[in-house]
Amino acid sequence: MRASADNGLKIVIVGGFGVGKTTLVRSVSEIRPLSTEETMTRAGESVDDVSAVRDKKATTVAFDFGRITLDAHNVLYLFGAPGQERFWFLWDRLFAGALGAVVLVDTRRLDDSWYAIDRLEQHGTPFVVARNDFGGQDFAPQAIRDALDLDPDVPLVHCDARARNSSKRVLIALVEHAKHRYRRAQSQSPKPTPTHVHSHDGQVPAHRNAHHKELPR
Repeated sequence: MRASADNGLKIVIVGGFGVGKTTLVRSVSEIRPLSTEETMTRAGESVDDVSAVRDKKATTVAFDFGRITLDAHNVLYLFGAPGQERFWFLWDRLFAGALGAVVLVDTRRLDDSWYAIDRLEQHGTPFVVARNDFGGQDFAPQAIRDALDLDPDVPLVHCDARARNSSKRVLIALVEHAKHRYRRAQSQSPKPTPTHVHSHDGQVPAHRNAHHKELPR
């Protein structure tokens, strides 16, 4: 984790379909972001669940790419992952070599976030959860943590993916979290840590289905 003038850090932005991953990359990138969006068609509605994002006109089919310089030592390379289930097979490749990940969530459909959290836990990749602001009912942070079954040390932050400063604060929180985990690992002798049971078939793990709490309506 020692920083240098050319310390390029890979960050992955994941989450469910239509939670604002492309928007976050575009809002915070200091270069013109590379986007692999395609126009959504009626044929795609039979494959992707668009019931919660009726106004969405385009969708990412590979990944979005952007860059932001945090300070004199750290440059972040941002990879926005596609959210549709049919593209989840790409996620493991994007996680390779990543410092950490941002899991964007929409509190109206938190179940779309379980798979991303599970995969990151399996990879041992540091991550923060960012609640993207879509308006509507405001939930207490602990209610969201309980609903997502988050470990106590996983940061939960508020985010407006449309706003550069808000998105930048999320990235800073992730870098600080990853550094904290690294320092803690360096100061402790290696010991096994409890992990959740994970599935490998693309299904939501049983523990999240069994123990998650629905947010009040």
